[in-house]
Amino acid sequence: MTYQTTLPAGSHWSLIMRRGTALTLTDINGGVNAAALFYNPENLLERYNAPDTLKCQHTFRLTAGHCLYSDMGRIFCGIEQDSFGWHETVCGSSNAAQIAEQFGALDYQHARNERHQNGYDSFLVELAKYGLGKRDMAANVNFFAKVTASAEGDLKLEQQGLAGTSVTLRFAMDTLVVLHTCPHPLKTAAAYPRQALGIQLDSTRRPLPEICLQREENCRGLHNNELYILTEGACGC
Repeated sequence: MTYQTTLPAGSHWSLIMRRGTALTLTDINGGVNAAALFYNPENLLERYNAPDTLKCQHTFRLTAGHCLYSDMGRIFCGIEQDSFGWHETVCGSSNAAQIAEQFGALDYQHARNERHQNGYDSFLVELAKYGLGKRDMAANVNFFAKVTASAEGDLKLEQQGLAGTSVTLRFAMDTLVVLHTCPHPLKTAAAYPRQALGIQLDSTRRPLPEICLQREENCRGLHNNELYILTEGACGC
């Protein structure tokens, strides 16, 4: 069974993905920013860890074959397929002051769904639904964002999405996924971006693909998942 929906620009959503299921994100028209955080719904203190995700796989970007790690050394999900090729996890989210300075302040009371929403507040709205708040924020993934670093350490948004490209995440444990489609913090556009995100949920359960298990570190991470499921009863049923 599959489910499809569209998340408009400047919006936020959250859902629990079950172990073995897949989430596909699609840049419908090009230029979308899809920011995401990940938590263990059975223990919300366990959340996505960007530094461990990058250093244990010796990479600066995320693409097919990479896994997204929790701060307990377990794998939330692996990137099963990726037609964009570069997703970053170092730049964080835009905030209210930044959005107001760049695009002008425009709230829901005056503009309804055309408001200028920011990423930080979008995450907070979704996190509050699960009893989480500011202290529970972590470095997020920005899907469809190619960010490079100069020799001096300066970050640059080289490319923001491409029409029709998609990324599929296969989940290795039950995972709370928090999403927003607000502008990337390095976006230099003059007008507030209005690109929507396509979302598809696939309930067909499969293990992590072989492409995600070619690194020894990821095999160890998956072993940590198996031990957790065996000893703590997080069966993902």
